[in-house]
Amino acid sequence: MSGGASVKVKVLFFASSREAAGCSSTDISVTRESSSGGNDDTSSSSPSTADLRRILAETYPKLAPLVMDEGSITLALNEEYVPAGEVLSLRDGDTVALIPPISGG
Repeated sequence: MSGGASVKVKVLFFASSREAAGCSSTDISVTRESSSGGNDDTSSSSPSTADLRRILAETYPKLAPLVMDEGSITLALNEEYVPAGEVLSLRDGDTVALIPPISGG
């Protein structure tokens, strides 16, 4: 991990992500890693949604298979879905929800 900027975000866990994390929400500090990959729409020093996924996987090992697979968990940043493959910047005070696929009919 690089010594880049750090932001504090609130993470909300729903359904299977809540079960894997063992809690319904947490505040977490996110620091920018030097290479986040993906379609990066972030400034060079801002932590991103990719950095958050990595930190959540490290912090909650049972959550890792879900959070690292965009098909298993969709992120919503401040109540707006993050399209698959997009990497967005995070700012202090942002709220990120982890939303598993919803089935039903």
